[in-house]
Amino acid sequence: MHTKVTPTKDKYLPTIGLEVHIELRTNTKMFCDSLNKPTDAHPNIHICPICMGHPGTLPTINKKAIECVFMVGKALRGNISDYSLFDRKNYFYPDIPKGYQISQYERPLVMGGVLRQVHIRRIHLEEDTARLIHDEEMGGSSLVDFNRAGIPLMELVTEPDITSGEEARKFAEELQLILRYLGVSDADMEHGQMRVEANISLGNFMENNIFGTKVEVKNLNSFRSVERAINFEILRQGDLLRRGESIVQETRGWDEDKQITFPQREKEEAHDYRYLPEPDLPPIVFFSNPDEISLPELPDERRDYLAREFGIKPEQIEILVVKKYLGDFLKKVSDVLEKDSLELAVNYLTSDLAGLVKRGGGISEEVKISPTNFAELIRLIKKERISSRVAKDVLSIMFNENKDPREIVKNLEVEQQNDEEITKKFVKLILEENPLVVEDFKKGKANAIQFLVGETMKKSKGKLNPEMLKKCLQDELS
Repeated sequence: MHTKVTPTKDKYLPTIGLEVHIELRTNTKMFCDSLNKPTDAHPNIHICPICMGHPGTLPTINKKAIECVFMVGKALRGNISDYSLFDRKNYFYPDIPKGYQISQYERPLVMGGVLRQVHIRRIHLEEDTARLIHDEEMGGSSLVDFNRAGIPLMELVTEPDITSGEEARKFAEELQLILRYLGVSDADMEHGQMRVEANISLGNFMENNIFGTKVEVKNLNSFRSVERAINFEILRQGDLLRRGESIVQETRGWDEDKQITFPQREKEEAHDYRYLPEPDLPPIVFFSNPDEISLPELPDERRDYLAREFGIKPEQIEILVVKKYLGDFLKKVSDVLEKDSLELAVNYLTSDLAGLVKRGGGISEEVKISPTNFAELIRLIKKERISSRVAKDVLSIMFNENKDPREIVKNLEVEQQNDEEITKKFVKLILEENPLVVEDFKKGKANAIQFLVGETMKKSKGKLNPEMLKKCLQDELS
C-alpha cells in the first residue's frame, strides 16, 4: 500500500481515498441488449427481462465494456488481468431490481496504476443501479426509472494517497480528461456519468497511527463538491477528535446548499455484501497482449506536444487540453498557417473563439469555421489589414456563417487604413468635438487619451491602425 501524508497544523493526518464510478459509452447495457440511454426523457423504455431481474433470465457479458476498462487500465499504467470473473454483491434497495448487483471483487480487470502521483488500487466492472426519483408533489412518493439499471459501470478505487480536497479535485478533473480523450465515457458529472465517493480519515501522527476511523461521503456530483466535502470532513473530524469524541464509521451525504455533510447510514464492510461468484457467468480468460491495446493521444501527451511545437503559455496549453476540440482545431490550423503566425492564432483560439463557443453552448460541433478561413483571418490581422477590434467582429460572423474573412471585410468595408494623412483627419475631427477631454489631458489626466483613441476608432468604424492613431493623437496634443 502506498501512502503519502502531510500533518495538518495539529497532530492529525488526513488520509483520503476515492472511489470513482464511471458510466461507459457502449451501445447496449452490461449484460443485455437494452440500449444504453440512461438519460432518456421517457422512463422505463430501455429495459428488458434481464436488466429487470426477471426469474430465469441469463446475463451475457458486454465485450466493448471490457475493452473500455482495458484502455483505461493501460492509460493509467495498471496491470491488466489475464483472468477475471464476476461476483454477486448482495444488498436490497429499491434501485436494485435483482436484489443483488453483478460486480467484481476478488479478480478485477485491472490492478495498480497511477495518476497525478495517486496510486490506483483496482479498476473493476459492474452494472449500474436504477434511478430513484423522489416526487414531493405526489405526497413524498418515490418513483423508479430502470433505464439506467444495467448500464456498464466502471469503478476505480485509489489508495489513500490524497491529503486534501484540492488534490482530490485535481485528480478527478484529470481522470475525466483521460476518459474523454479515450472516448470510453462522456464522464459528465452533472448527468451522473461520473460519480465520486471519498473515504476520509484522520490519523494521529503523535501516536504513530496513520489511519483513523474511515468516513465515506457518497455521490459527489461536481468537482467543487468533491473539494468542499472533503475539506469540511477534515475540519469536522478534527473538531471531534480535539474534543475527545470518537469518529463513527459511517456513510455521509453532502448538502451543497448548506455546505455540510450529513449522516446517512453506518458504513458497510465487504462481508456485509456476502460476495459470491456469479453462477450465471463463466470466468474470463484473456489471450490478447496488453501491448496490442491501441490508445489515442492522452492529455499529458498533448501538453508536451503543445509546449514543444508552439512554446505557448501554460495557461493557454491547459485551455487547449481541457477544451480538446480547440486543440484539435489548432493542429489543423497549424497545417495551413505560417509558423510565425501561430502564437497569434493561439491567442484568438483560447480567448475569442473559446468565448464564442461557450456562449453557443460549449458544443464543439458548433464551431463551423474551417481551419483555412481561420488561418486567413490571422493573416489579415498579422498584415494589419484589419484591426484587433474589427477582427473580433469578423470572427463572430465567421463563427455563425462560416464565411471567408476576406469576403466579410470587403462587404463591411472595414479594411484597416494605414494612411497617416487619413488618420490625422480623423484625429483633428475628434479633437474639435471633444475640447473638454483635450483640456483634461493637458491637466495631466493620462486616461483622457484612451478615451480619444476609442472615440476616433468609433468614428472610423474601426478602420484606423491603433498604433498610428495613438502616435498622431500624441503629436497633435503635444
